[in-house]
Amino acid sequence: MTQEIHGTVADGFEAVREEFTAFAAGERPDYEGQLTAYVHGRQVVDLWAGADADSLYGVYSSTKGAAHLVVALLVQEGTLELDRKVTYYWPEFGSEGKGSLTLRDLLAHRAGLVGTDTGFTLAELADDRLIAERLADQRPFWRPGTAFGYHGLVIGALTGEVVRRATGRTLQEVYEERIRTPYGLDFFLGLPAAHEPRFRTAQPMTPTAEQQAQLDALPGGPHTLASVAFNRHTTEPTDLALLPNEPVIRAKGPASIGGVASARGLAGLYAAAISEIDGKAPLLKEDTAAEFGQFHSVGYDLVARSHKSFGLGFQATADTSHPFLGAGAFGHSGAGGCQAFADPRSGLAYGYTRRRFAFPGGAAPENDRLAAAVHKAALAV
Repeated sequence: MTQEIHGTVADGFEAVREEFTAFAAGERPDYEGQLTAYVHGRQVVDLWAGADADSLYGVYSSTKGAAHLVVALLVQEGTLELDRKVTYYWPEFGSEGKGSLTLRDLLAHRAGLVGTDTGFTLAELADDRLIAERLADQRPFWRPGTAFGYHGLVIGALTGEVVRRATGRTLQEVYEERIRTPYGLDFFLGLPAAHEPRFRTAQPMTPTAEQQAQLDALPGGPHTLASVAFNRHTTEPTDLALLPNEPVIRAKGPASIGGVASARGLAGLYAAAISEIDGKAPLLKEDTAAEFGQFHSVGYDLVARSHKSFGLGFQATADTSHPFLGAGAFGHSGAGGCQAFADPRSGLAYGYTRRRFAFPGGAAPENDRLAAAVHKAALAV
């Protein structure tokens, strides 16, 4: 027996409910998920199955969207400049041949600092300042600026240290004061104890035999870039799927992977970025949103060993993941299956969460059909 679908859709978005219902009918009986969307600042979809609408989930790398909205705001205001060298803000970063790297290239995953030779403990992964200190001394894994690779567990610590040096405040503090609190977002970088009862523990992937065979066939090794980037080469290998269940990760909210949110929080973040909400002007001006959503790193990702596309801190969502979106769409998926993005051309802001880690990781496959249904409806209204 599948979970009942709850919630509401605006007129013209009935097909989204139908698509969500059809998808959930093919899932496990214990499926939990949430879907929220805004169009031009108006909530048009608010659906969930299992648990309730107020449940909070670990959102893995979707955290990077909140982190880099902070950076975009600071660039927009002139506090940060994209083409300044990182060492202008953070002098210690320049060791081991990293002195010429700009903030723009850092945001585009071009630094070559996907991890350290010896890896991180859990306590270090939870502490962005410790990660930044370790990486400042690390020799890059490729010549900075010459290629790109996903800095999955560390990009928020690197950009966050630039924010701290420039403002005297942590990225998490700026986010809380400038974005989360003013908009009342259920998207936390550092989950307050009062909200812990709302958190739903992440559940591990349950692959079929065929899916497990595909996972087992993936090339790997203890010293590959992918192993370094996802901290699998250490004496304490990171179990990415269950990382949100670590209290220290939720409490400190590391800016790469530590966010806790609902679908309402994910979609609300991107709605606030591009649309007027409750009389508040969009956080980003059109030219700022365009620059951060512009393709900066496109092609072969040295870590993922496949084609990827990044803007500045955000994924260029309209490339391989959702090609039906408008040019300049930007957002970030999360390893457990969540997805969140803004499509400035249609005014669409989208957020999806689920509890069980999805195969094969990254934005869960259902996002293809759900996002397409929402986008089609958005264009028709």
